[in-house]
Parts: sequence; structure tokens; C-alpha cells
Amino acid sequence: MKAILALEDGTIFEGNSIGATGTVTGEACFNTAVMGYQEIVTDPAYCGQILAMTYSLIGNYGIVEEDSESPAPQAAAIVIGELSNLHSSWRADSPMGEWLKKHNTPGIEGVDTRRLARHIRINGSMRACVTTELSAEDAVARAKASASLDGAALANTVSTKTTYAWQGESRPWKLPNKTAGDMSNYGTLAPATCKVVALDLGVKASTLRALRQDGCEVTVMPATSTAAEILAQNPAGLFLSSGPGDPAAHAEIISTVKELLGKLPIFGLGLGLQILGIALGGCTDRLKFGHRGANQPVKDMTTGKVEITAPNHNFVLQAASLPAGVEISHINLNDDSVAGILCRNKAAAGLEYTPEARDGRTFGTFIDMINAAK
Repeated sequence: MKAILALEDGTIFEGNSIGATGTVTGEACFNTAVMGYQEIVTDPAYCGQILAMTYSLIGNYGIVEEDSESPAPQAAAIVIGELSNLHSSWRADSPMGEWLKKHNTPGIEGVDTRRLARHIRINGSMRACVTTELSAEDAVARAKASASLDGAALANTVSTKTTYAWQGESRPWKLPNKTAGDMSNYGTLAPATCKVVALDLGVKASTLRALRQDGCEVTVMPATSTAAEILAQNPAGLFLSSGPGDPAAHAEIISTVKELLGKLPIFGLGLGLQILGIALGGCTDRLKFGHRGANQPVKDMTTGKVEITAPNHNFVLQAASLPAGVEISHINLNDDSVAGILCRNKAAAGLEYTPEARDGRTFGTFIDMINAAK
């Protein structure tokens, strides 16, 4: 079945339908990663967006349910160059096309996604429509009439509605050791030494696993939770997760974070960092086309080292807006934008990307703040 991707500026891309049929709208964005399509599509930070993967072949290792960042695709639709007819991973549970249909997620293949990425880079992010039923003219009109991410408080949409203790599989992955008679694919999980609250603004499963591997007993709470409700859990620290939408639109969450500053260590990731920065007195800007992919260079201003990161965000903190006492700890070397902050006197810090594990810890800065507070 034929499908159309229409941008609000009138640009049309034609291709073939994959996944569900019908019509959806969202803001067009692109990701340059070569692999990890399942983790990317299931990241709640893609809520409200039509996601294009610039790598040419997608779906070649199928779908492994264990690897999903959330139970279902979060992007409104997916745009790819070619969907693999075969999947080869021994861990795969299903082919990608069937998985998209199962979760009623539309997609389109046969699109020159690198041309699309270049168009967005030059002209900026824009609203879009993917359809199997509308004419090109009507699809453009539908894109123009769709909602923008500006002012969109989407964290409440993707957040959990109830508080729960994270009990998901958190053991680190490893290869079996036949010589030692160990055929398990999982390593040993260290005991939890502190309790933290993760405020779910669109949290990824891998983030919760990493916190548990860092020695945290994790309680996940809704984005609408009040400061009193969070403190009632008696946590050693507060983790603000990544997620979708405009950080400035989440006024109630910002107010909650303001109330908690100085009362317990706080770490923000992605959207969580931006909300933390606003709570500390800063402001945010909209990026022209966002930061996404697996290859963004970020400099740690403390060590001078450069990390190659995998961010996913549309908004960024204004460096000039950050008040005295809030340090810029990391910068994105592609555009010198803020990629991390540190406020020592409030025991608060954050990053725009999930760091790679060092010395067995992913969120070492957060753990160090908690230990210092003890």
C-alpha cells in the first residue's frame, strides 16, 4: 500500500506503508544512529514526533521485547529507507513490521531519509503527516493544522499514573562462560544501598536498570507528584528522568523541583535537566532541529575529556540565563550548547544524555552527591 509523508512546508515524500494504516501527525525529526532502532522508537521522549532513521536498512535483527525502553512504540510514526525482510538475531521475538502492526504504529519505507534529514537541518523542525488515505494536498493541510511541540506538556501524557517500585530485570548483560560452567547471560546484581525516587517524565527502562545497577532501590512516581508526596517516600535523592515536550510548559513539575532544591540531592536527565535548570533560575531555547543520534561530541569541562554521546532532545538551556552558582559542566561541541550543569550548593546536577558506565557506575555523579549528603 502506498503511503505519503507530507511536511508543513509542502514537501512530499512517497513510499510504501509498513505497520498500521491510517493517518497520524507529529513533528518530523531524524536520528543518525546505525543500530538501536527498537530502543529509539520505544523511547518516550519521541512522543508526538514522526521519527526518521537515516541509516538505510532497518529491522535486520528484528524486535527483542526485553530491549524495549517502554512497552510499545512511542513515536507517532517511523520513516525508513528500507525495512529488512529477514531478521537474524537469535534473541528476536518478532519481525519489525509485525511489531509495528501489533502496536498500531504507522510507518513508511522507500523514503530517502538522508534527503529528509538534510531538509530538516536546513529548514528546521516542522510538523508532518504520515498517511495511507489522504491526498498529498490534504496531508500537507493536516500537517499544518497539527499541534507543535512548543508549549506541549507531554511528560504528563507518557508518565506512570501510579507509584511503583522498580522490579524489572536489572542484572548486567554478559556472555556465557562455558569453561567455567556458567551458561547465564546475566551477571551479579549488587545490593541496593540507598533509596531514590525517579520522577517519571518519560523514563526509559534502561535508565531504571542503570540506577539499580548503581546500587539504588528505585521508586518510580508520576510526573504530577507533589514535593510532599516525594519526601514522604524518604528518599536519599531525586532523579528527574528524560522525556518529551517543552520543559517550560511543565509549570507544576518546575514548582515541585524548586520546593525540593536543597532538601535532597537532585539529578536531571534530558528533559529532567532542562526542568532542573529552569527551577534553578535558567531559561530554555528551542533547537533548530534537535540533538539525536549516537555520535554527538560533548566536552566535560571538569576533566577536559570529550565523550561521544547519544542524546535525544529538542530544547536546551540558555547558557547566559543560568544564575551564579550554576556551573556549565558539559558542552556540546557541535554548537557549544549546554549539555550538563552542576549546582554545588544545592547538590543538583544533570546531563542532556545518558552517560556510559565508568567504574561500574552510570550515574556516578548522582551517587556521589547522595553519599556526600549522608
